[in-house]
Amino acid sequence: MGKNSTEIIAEQEFSERELDRIIEMAWEDRTPFEAIEFQFGLPEKEVIKIMRGQLKESSFKLWRKRVNSGVSSKHVKKRSQEIKRFKCTRQKAITGNKISKR
Repeated sequence: MGKNSTEIIAEQEFSERELDRIIEMAWEDRTPFEAIEFQFGLPEKEVIKIMRGQLKESSFKLWRKRVNSGVSSKHVKKRSQEIKRFKCTRQKAITGNKISKR
């Protein structure tokens, strides 16, 4: 499966490290598409294009199925109203290149 010009353009805007982080965030069930858009300026449609271009076809299909199944909370509208932030409560804050204690 070849990449079309839109996929190539979207991928070239990011460094390899940024692209890896976008894929990692997209793969995480608890990270909503809105968090990816907030951090990288990529709407859901562009994230899907990147995932399609970077994953094996079978992995992409599994990811899309999971995202749309209701197991994932990738869409803010499907999330519990109690969740008001992007990061996990157990995630440590990073300030001044030092990981702060809880």
